[in-house]
Amino acid sequence: LRMLQVKLIVTGDDFGYCPRRNQGIVDCFLAGAVSNVSLLVNGSAAADAAKLARRYNIPIGLHANLSEGSPVCEVLKKNSSLLNQDGFFHGKMGFRTALSKGLLNMSEVRQELKAQVELFRELTGHLPPHMDGHQHIHVLPEVRHVFAEVLEEYGIKYTRVPIELGLHNCNWISPALMDFYLGVEQDSFNTVDVFARHGIRWPDIYIGLSTMGKNMSVGNIWSAIDSAISEFTARAPSPQSGTVTIELMVHPGYPSVPPVGGCGEGPDDFSQSWERLHELQTLIKPELQSHYKTRNIQLCSFKDL
Repeated sequence: LRMLQVKLIVTGDDFGYCPRRNQGIVDCFLAGAVSNVSLLVNGSAAADAAKLARRYNIPIGLHANLSEGSPVCEVLKKNSSLLNQDGFFHGKMGFRTALSKGLLNMSEVRQELKAQVELFRELTGHLPPHMDGHQHIHVLPEVRHVFAEVLEEYGIKYTRVPIELGLHNCNWISPALMDFYLGVEQDSFNTVDVFARHGIRWPDIYIGLSTMGKNMSVGNIWSAIDSAISEFTARAPSPQSGTVTIELMVHPGYPSVPPVGGCGEGPDDFSQSWERLHELQTLIKPELQSHYKTRNIQLCSFKDL
């Protein structure tokens, strides 16, 4: 382990969700606790988030969203398979249900993903160096193919594949949540070949399911990183470069206060909960930072890979 150089990308997801989320993520970035952000372009504070990223030079990518709020593509706002009867996206589980019933039109998925890339470019002045999916929609059947094609078309090199080594040993995760995570993991296994075929890359190690919200602690992050590295090196004895790359997905922020926030239908429960603030307070702890230093862990962003 001593010889291994570890590059750690700490990505703050849901940038643009609301002003209080933006402020929390910026505070984390300035404290050296977050090194990268993922922007929800349909978030109510997306334009503000893009300005903040420019002002503080925060590396920013796209958090593609097909499950929460409203589409950004004008044509799809009125009448589309991506919308429920209230005119919003189907939701985290609703999207999965509609997909499994064959109700989603993949050409509309493509249209919306491209519209989000274009809006990202409009807001930030550049294409996203990385693009992943809000609520992990990008690894779902059918969607994964369209997603990969859109990334290849725009030359977006990096994504996220949410397979977390050691997830199965995390006995603190509730059974309902674990079921969801294992579904995400299975979908991710089935996505690897698709992304690879399109020349898309992702970090060696992903962490973020076992450390989310109330489950986040300095100890949990340390042990997730340490066990993932040892499991990874056991599988692939010597990484060619002597470098192992990790993405830690985090959701820091100050809790949303309705009606402000969200992606068109107001903020959800997780956004209003204390769990966001708990993540923020954990991530900025000095002992976490000093742990990175002693372990030869260098924080970076996707464009540094």
